[in-house]
Amino acid sequence: MTRPIRQRDNDNEQTGQDERGEDGGNEVAAELDLDDVDQEDLIRTADGEVIHEETGLIIKEEQIDRGPEWRAFNHSERQQKSRVGAPTTQTMHDKGLTTTIDWKDKDAYGRSISSRKRSQMNRLRKWQERIRTKDAGERNLQFALSEIDRMASALGVPRSVREVASVIYRSALDEDIIRGRSIEGVSTSSLYAACRREGIPRSLEEISEISRVERKEIGRTYRYVSQELNLGIKPVDPKKYVPRFCSELQLPEQVQLKATDIIETTAEQGLLSGKSPTGFAAAAIYAASLLCDDKRTQREVAGVAQVTEVTIRNRYQEQIEAMGIHNWREQSPSSSSPDSGLGLGLGLGPAPAPDPAPDPGLSLSPWLE
Repeated sequence: MTRPIRQRDNDNEQTGQDERGEDGGNEVAAELDLDDVDQEDLIRTADGEVIHEETGLIIKEEQIDRGPEWRAFNHSERQQKSRVGAPTTQTMHDKGLTTTIDWKDKDAYGRSISSRKRSQMNRLRKWQERIRTKDAGERNLQFALSEIDRMASALGVPRSVREVASVIYRSALDEDIIRGRSIEGVSTSSLYAACRREGIPRSLEEISEISRVERKEIGRTYRYVSQELNLGIKPVDPKKYVPRFCSELQLPEQVQLKATDIIETTAEQGLLSGKSPTGFAAAAIYAASLLCDDKRTQREVAGVAQVTEVTIRNRYQEQIEAMGIHNWREQSPSSSSPDSGLGLGLGLGPAPAPDPAPDPGLSLSPWLE
């Protein structure tokens, strides 16, 4: 049975188009010189193929499976089949690359070893600890990194801060700026710089409490290390202290937001220049607690921020004057007379008489919203 003439013509035309398409693709592939191909026109797919974006030509299709030869379907199976150790870390003097003999007296199958093997492993473990440090320089580095780890654990800072502090100390050791200074002082200043760089600031008072050196030496060593290594650490933003201080004072989120607002408003007017960030944040929290009717005493705020009550009073007065609410006075809880109020709980004695014509622009209502 023969096909209709029209159908045979259509089949021949389609076959001719396919042949021309194949010839055209071969011509494009022949004309494309790999040496003249712009690297920006190449696209690497998820399967590892390199494709020329304009022509669609596959330049490279070699696929190498760089994963393990075994398969695992959950985390426990991957942990059991994995044959690699822990990743390298800067917090250890040897970066964690040396062999560590475990203190568990058990074999690879979890069975207890004999007493003879136990004494042999104790001797091997002792000599392993001795040969991990080959000279005094490595022993000093090991001691300094252990001090950083101890202080970081006491402060409760994350692992990233310890890594950064270890890198800063190693840089100081490479630049030979530790000579003539104590190892504890340089390691403490490295941790203080790492906290500021990672956006988790800790005050010098907090650092000095867990360190074995005084606050003055920590500050002096930090300035020297920062200058010599060109760390370029910016001043601490007082707003970063607000969440932690409010959490320790058990203040609600409303007080935290109000304290942040006070800091932003007063900092724009230049009041933060030359002031301690912890004292500035403490004064803002104290003012915000009064404005939000969740008062905390100056002694409580000063104890958390580790500043004096005088600092809080001075910064507080500057902040309320900058915000234009210095004419407002808090009602004293022990008296019903409005004239016997204390200046926002400062204990400064009777409040002065109000101005005869107060400025309507100095209203407190926006701050109480």
